Amino acid sequence: MKKRWTVAVAAMMAVSAFAIPVGAQEESEFLTMIPNHDNAVGTFAEGPNGEAAVPAVDVELTEEQYKKASEMDLTLAMLWAGAGEWYNGMTDGAKSECEKMGIEIVTTADAEFDPAQQATQIETALSLNPDIMLTLPVDPVSGTTAYQPAVDAGVKIVFADNSVNDYVGGEQYVAVCTGDQYGMGRTCADLIAESIGGAGKIGIIYYDSDYTVTNNRDNQFVRSILEDYPDIEIASMMGFAEETATGEVASAMLTQNPDLDAIYVSWDVAAEPVVAEIRSAGYDTKLVTIDLGGNNDLEMATDGIVYGKSADMPYQIGATMVKLAVLDLLGEETPTYVVSDCIRMTKDNIEESWMAAMNTKPSDDVLEALGK
Repeated sequence: MKKRWTVAVAAMMAVSAFAIPVGAQEESEFLTMIPNHDNAVGTFAEGPNGEAAVPAVDVELTEEQYKKASEMDLTLAMLWAGAGEWYNGMTDGAKSECEKMGIEIVTTADAEFDPAQQATQIETALSLNPDIMLTLPVDPVSGTTAYQPAVDAGVKIVFADNSVNDYVGGEQYVAVCTGDQYGMGRTCADLIAESIGGAGKIGIIYYDSDYTVTNNRDNQFVRSILEDYPDIEIASMMGFAEETATGEVASAMLTQNPDLDAIYVSWDVAAEPVVAEIRSAGYDTKLVTIDLGGNNDLEMATDGIVYGKSADMPYQIGATMVKLAVLDLLGEETPTYVVSDCIRMTKDNIEESWMAAMNTKPSDDVLEALGK
């Protein structure tokens, strides 16, 4: 995730405003530092309006529905919040479904996590008259206004990961399609425990923003550590606002806690500066994060700093988003909150994880490092 703030300012904010050592705090304080910490705990996180989750594998079209959709001359816009391997996976999954039904993709855009830029991209997309809009909103607050013209135009909106404030599934938008956020948080807790033999000191670098998806998995990570691993001490928790500033956050964390055994970071791209800081400073610290990504997966393949990851299935998410929009256009009842599977990845199953999540193999560099 990326916001158009300067690295220096964001780093200063992340270290001074959000850096809170927690080694001596009560458990209740661990669980109140990350936004949306009071969300319900269950097998799956609930939807933005309390909807029960429906597995993505349950969303399917019949042959007759595919045929009807192919006769509708549909058009589609993809407006993502950012860029990277995860977004590429969603795009590829959506394209695969569009090809089956002859749906024309009229535009694909990356807002670089800038709400104003995304609002402009929505306006530009609407000038192309899409029937469907697949999108991940940058900001749930300003997004309420930004997406309203699409709602007014009758565009079938399917959100990835998060909706916007005051919108209701089945009314302003068709559905939210996301990953198993609680599952990813639990998986990362298991991985970090495994990386340090079930005991030691860890740090948590989390996204300090009201963003339901990352909040759910970060909070679940904390809960799982506290509930399942009594011999692991959370020595420090620091938030960040800008993914490129996490190296400075890690530097502050490791300076204060040079004996950290491992660090959890909210997602893959944000973890890259942390990996670089650990290496340059010479710390013997492992790292666990979320999402697939070439650089950190190469680090894992070479037995480097990254021990493991959890991930959802972006290819499945992108394909399912198209299916949901088409089913709605066909007048079918659709679930409003859909969840993909969760993947646990270490060096032992990198290639298999990429095939499951992205429907493609990892980079040649990663395969070569794995001896394949």
